[in-house]
Amino acid sequence: MQEPLLGAEGLDYDTFPEKPPPSPGERARVGALQNKRVFLATFAAVLGNFSFGYALVYTSPVIPALEHSSDPDLHLTKTQASWFGSVFTLGAAAGGLSAMVLNDLLGRKLSIMFSAIPSAAGYALMAGAHGLWMLLLGRTLTGFAGGLTAACIPVYVSEIAPAGVRGALGATPQLMAVFGSLSLYALGLLLPWRWLAVAGEGPVLVMVLLLSFMPNSPRFLLSRGRDEEALQALTWLRPADADVHWEFEQIQDNVRRQSSRVSWAEARDPHIYRPVLIALLMRFLQQLTGITPILVYLQPIFDSTAVLLPPKDDAAIVGAVRLLSVLIAAFTMDLAGRKVLLFVSATIMFAANLTLGLYVQFGPRPLAPNSTVSLETLSLAGTEQPPATPTSYLTLVPLLATMFFIMGYAMGWGPITWLLMSEILPLRARGVASGLCVLVSWLTAFVLTKSFLLVVKAFSLQVPFFFFAAICLVSLVFTGCCVPETKGRSLEQIESFFSRRRSFLH
Repeated sequence: MQEPLLGAEGLDYDTFPEKPPPSPGERARVGALQNKRVFLATFAAVLGNFSFGYALVYTSPVIPALEHSSDPDLHLTKTQASWFGSVFTLGAAAGGLSAMVLNDLLGRKLSIMFSAIPSAAGYALMAGAHGLWMLLLGRTLTGFAGGLTAACIPVYVSEIAPAGVRGALGATPQLMAVFGSLSLYALGLLLPWRWLAVAGEGPVLVMVLLLSFMPNSPRFLLSRGRDEEALQALTWLRPADADVHWEFEQIQDNVRRQSSRVSWAEARDPHIYRPVLIALLMRFLQQLTGITPILVYLQPIFDSTAVLLPPKDDAAIVGAVRLLSVLIAAFTMDLAGRKVLLFVSATIMFAANLTLGLYVQFGPRPLAPNSTVSLETLSLAGTEQPPATPTSYLTLVPLLATMFFIMGYAMGWGPITWLLMSEILPLRARGVASGLCVLVSWLTAFVLTKSFLLVVKAFSLQVPFFFFAAICLVSLVFTGCCVPETKGRSLEQIESFFSRRRSFLH
């Protein structure tokens, strides 16, 4: 029987070579101040994720405004509104596809900076929109920029960060995306929809300005034969007392062994396809847990179930819980390890989805669903739930279950799938494979988002939640059998793991 790719730590975990005593990863643990330049470069990069999170939920306050617009050219029907909301995922899929080329052609940093062009153009189109085509094109362009940054930023962050803080920094893209979404919700209470698009230009410009002063990834520079520039970049990123030359030699040796791009014949090599397949399956399973349709239809779901608080308040509370949970993941990822958090995350999401499904199936009906953007196709036909009373504490169940779902996702399967994607992908295929992961992720998100209403109309609301719960169980098994523990390991050591060990995917 072939040995599973468990990656458990312990005395028998001898896959990685022992590190020399004064390794940079160990020195990075001494204090955050030693890595302040890495933190600055990471902050500059993840501003792209802030824009991504902002653009993702831009439609939340905009669709209700346009559905009541007096301008016939901007008045949205339900069908037009659904396309306005979902076309972002198609743009993101195209951005992930382009990242397969740009990540290795321009480099990680320049690819992130390049995303500012479609992002700024998209916001400008939506801010000055005089017809539906401008709204859809602007939405698609901001989605393209989001897909591009989603593929490039995790790779850039993982390649500049020391092993000791790579877990915490790997959670920052997800954290900034959540913060961007919350910023949009807050500004939506104050600004008209056109000015929301104008405000979206600010983080994009700041990102380009800051990144222009940051170094490129030393690993990318070495892969292009720019050794002196790579050493300068690594020296700038590390504290003054770090053993830069030892780390540089380790990276240089790894890059030399992978100096050429992966051919189709080499792609059949297990140490190439195993990590790529694991990363792809993680991105696929992450979306199948239901995160995108639940976030997109969060308020309408609350409108269509019996809840104690107003749906808008419920949605805001869930957003705040999401931010808090990502913060928890950022601080615990390098302490608890990736696999532990993935197990906890999938377990919480399973319980939450199962609870939501059972509540819709057997719980009380809402007294009077009423929402500007309601799931008109949500049907509770065939169920015999009693009407809810306004003060029934049972009606807190949808809010609490959704809070736990978002908390579970944000603690594990949200940030860690992005982090592991950037950690386990082989250097020779990292640019192409990361773009492929984003492409798969957003195509899956688009299919789920568009099919959610059809499934609810045909089978009722509880069916998707039961399906999401089943996927969470699959995620638990997948984590136990396939996902390696990468906590505290350098990227070179992680690559050595796949070169030396076999898995059920072999």
